[in-house]
Amino acid sequence: MERNVTLDFVRGVAILGILLLNITAFGLPKAAYLNPAWAGSVSPSDAWSWAILDLFAQVKFLTLFALLFGAGLQMLLVRGKRWIQSRLTLLALLGFIHGLFFWDGDILLAYALVGLIAWRMVRDAHHVKSLFNTGVVLYLIGIAVLVLLGLISGNGASRSWVPDAANVQYEQFWKLKGGMEAVSNRADMLSDNLVALGVQYGWQLAGMMLMGAALMRCGWLKGQFSLSHYRRVGAVLIIAGMMVNVPAIAAQWYLQWDYRWCGFLLQAPRELGAPLQTIGYAALAWGFWPQLCRFRLVGAIACVGRMALSNYLLQTLICTTLFYHLGLFMKFDRLQLLAFVPAVWAVNLLFSQFWLRHFRQGPVEWLWRQLTLRASGTSSRDTSV
Repeated sequence: MERNVTLDFVRGVAILGILLLNITAFGLPKAAYLNPAWAGSVSPSDAWSWAILDLFAQVKFLTLFALLFGAGLQMLLVRGKRWIQSRLTLLALLGFIHGLFFWDGDILLAYALVGLIAWRMVRDAHHVKSLFNTGVVLYLIGIAVLVLLGLISGNGASRSWVPDAANVQYEQFWKLKGGMEAVSNRADMLSDNLVALGVQYGWQLAGMMLMGAALMRCGWLKGQFSLSHYRRVGAVLIIAGMMVNVPAIAAQWYLQWDYRWCGFLLQAPRELGAPLQTIGYAALAWGFWPQLCRFRLVGAIACVGRMALSNYLLQTLICTTLFYHLGLFMKFDRLQLLAFVPAVWAVNLLFSQFWLRHFRQGPVEWLWRQLTLRASGTSSRDTSV
């Protein structure tokens, strides 16, 4: 099977972009991820960093990755039921290990569990339009549940939104100490994340996967439309997504990140605009690919996309070493943490290029494939990379 280099590039952009938000989750308490005023007050630099990332990156790159995950499910249908189920079950196991023993911000388990349901919906859908529309409906259900949670929530601030000094100190303690104390806390967070997945986030994740599968099936994610179409769609969708998001960002700032409004209700516009911007970003990649493909950096990012799983785990390895094992946790503010991102990106880019000069797959991708072959009872001659 010939690789779609543009798809690899977009996947690489997603993996690199996810770090823009994850760096805050690595370097600051959990509450800081969505709330710049988690400490009770907020500096202008933190507020502006939050606002800019909220507009261009927050949710967008995770949504892009979910879209591409769904496209991958569509591509895997030819492998058959046993292959897909084995592959996703192994990914769920990897995500469980990653989330329990390494970092509480894991996304692999959620994607794998939802994927185990979504792939059947992709397989059973006979028409592209119905597949895409089902994805849209599922996504909107997830947003509706988010709004409902906001309406029934109390007015008091949650400790997960504005933690007191004791909670911050304890989080710092177990993250720096590690051991069974950290495993116990990550287990609690893993349990909470699974509840959130079943109640609300799973709807949105499944919706994006179905939309991605539909866009792959119709050829849109294969670059089979005109360059002018992709450019026009990209511009329109990105502008539309920002128009939905900007008022919510301004409202959160005006309300000083009040929990009831900003923890739930004003998250909804961002979630609503994210698919528009996400598909817009992907459209621009295809629309300007003849120009983009000339740059060496673009080829390097495509290498990151080919090794997406390895690079995602490599980011965890680097950042947990820096912030937990070397004690840099809570030493930097939101803006300062962004200075770490280009350095980690450079490691991702250099490692991917070096590895793919010698091997056809990333190390974790190779292991994942070998275990899938064994679990599914499939011969390697029946599959391609």
